[in-house]
Amino acid sequence: MSLLAQINDDIAAAMRARDAAKLGTLRLIKAALVNREVERGKTLDEAEERQVVQQMVKQRRDAIEQFRAGGRDDLAAKDEAEIALLSAYLPPAADEATIAAAVEDAVAETGATGPKDMGRVMKAVLARLAGVTVDGRQVSDAVKRRLSGTG
Repeated sequence: MSLLAQINDDIAAAMRARDAAKLGTLRLIKAALVNREVERGKTLDEAEERQVVQQMVKQRRDAIEQFRAGGRDDLAAKDEAEIALLSAYLPPAADEATIAAAVEDAVAETGATGPKDMGRVMKAVLARLAGVTVDGRQVSDAVKRRLSGTG
């Protein structure tokens, strides 16, 4: 079952349950997926669907930082609830050990020696972690620590 079909089913369930908050978020996901399909002119594959949802999670994390900086904890809490719902449609998140192992493998594979090799290592790490959900900032920090010799 495609992600879009699953979301349509979940929208129907949220409507029956009269869960307005969940329904709103599900409609946002559906709109983003349909918009991306229209942009591409084809049905999205699983990786593209996952990318759209990950992008939505990233947008909300960035918004949460801004809301907290502006003293709007109410809006930050709303976005945190949306992230929880969005995360249900993503594969399990990678833990620190998985990221560290992927960084080590990528450094060995690319022959990276210092911070100037950051781009090549990031590309290799993200390719290795393609099947799991990762926060790019977390991966970037791990690569920086490893390449600077502090990790």
